[in-house]
Amino acid sequence: MKVKIEIETKTFIRFWLVVVAFVMAYIFVTSAFQGLVILATAFFFAVVLNGPVGKLAKYMPGKSRAAGTSIAYVLVLAFLGVFAFLVVPPIFEQSARVAASIPTFVDNVQERGEGIYKLAGHYGLEDQVHQAFDTVRDNAQDWAFNMSQNIGANLISSVGSLVGFLVAAFLVIVLTFFMLIEAPRWQKTIWGLYNDEKRMKHHHGLVTKMHNVVSGFVTGQLAVAGVAGFFAGFVVFLLSWIFAVPANLALPAAAIVFLLTLIPMFGATIAGVIISLLLAFNDVGAAIVFIIYFVVYQQIENNFISPAIQSKTVELSALAILAAVTVGVYLFGIVGGIISIPIAGCIKVLLEDYVEHAQDNRKESKHPLHKILKKVQDES
Repeated sequence: MKVKIEIETKTFIRFWLVVVAFVMAYIFVTSAFQGLVILATAFFFAVVLNGPVGKLAKYMPGKSRAAGTSIAYVLVLAFLGVFAFLVVPPIFEQSARVAASIPTFVDNVQERGEGIYKLAGHYGLEDQVHQAFDTVRDNAQDWAFNMSQNIGANLISSVGSLVGFLVAAFLVIVLTFFMLIEAPRWQKTIWGLYNDEKRMKHHHGLVTKMHNVVSGFVTGQLAVAGVAGFFAGFVVFLLSWIFAVPANLALPAAAIVFLLTLIPMFGATIAGVIISLLLAFNDVGAAIVFIIYFVVYQQIENNFISPAIQSKTVELSALAILAAVTVGVYLFGIVGGIISIPIAGCIKVLLEDYVEHAQDNRKESKHPLHKILKKVQDES
């Protein structure tokens, strides 16, 4: 039995036009991926800074938005400059110290590893254990030597990536600046394109909700990260008075906790592990005390500090947050982990609005099936 299917030429052309459009969009996204990431990052920062810039502009002569944006930029760049000046040198110092202390650390473990040797001797593996310790110590010595002798070569080899990062950062800064200045004009133009005032108000409400989600989450996460960083640095500073820990490790500890806590779910855990390792290479007792503090603090933060600050800004389940962070980190690295939750919150706002309107349309529909469904729902 043969079945003959007739397709109109117009439908056939439309189908292939859609296919070609998807292919061209894919090629465009893949070829301009880095540029699109820069634009998206600049837009994200513009959304976050829009509120503070608007408040600053009210106090400027003539309510100049350019002046408000400039002052906000000066404050942010000054903070980043002081932050880098105080934090970067101790991080390099501690990295060099860790590299130099690894051979001694391996020797100490080897000297105190009587239980390991007894267990290895019981199974006839004592020679293999000795050889493993010797290999680790020799490799650590070579690594420490190469790190101290080849810093210049490593810097030269990384110039390309460093220049690319600086160019991308400069573009983000400039694009964000112009987005902040021109935001009111663009908003006025976009909302002026609507002929239906009801539709315009509806879309304006959606945009306002998404803006509140993004700005509220970022502000709250910065506050949570700031509190965590302050207490982590303070605890490390106190430990320097009790254990053999350098006091200048407090600022790098605060910086590490602050930056990684911006990544929800597992960022703080990574920060705790890094700081514990840094402390362990100086004093194992200090590392143990810090681990105890960090576990206790995480319980307090998760149950009291974070809920009190974040309130119900995003209202996402734990599964949705973990899925969003995982996808964001794998796609865009640390930046993706930071922006993934507000993006997921915006998607949630759009989905809720779509479901609400779909339900309203279903109730108003004249279709017999919809009437039957409505009757069944009313009876139930």
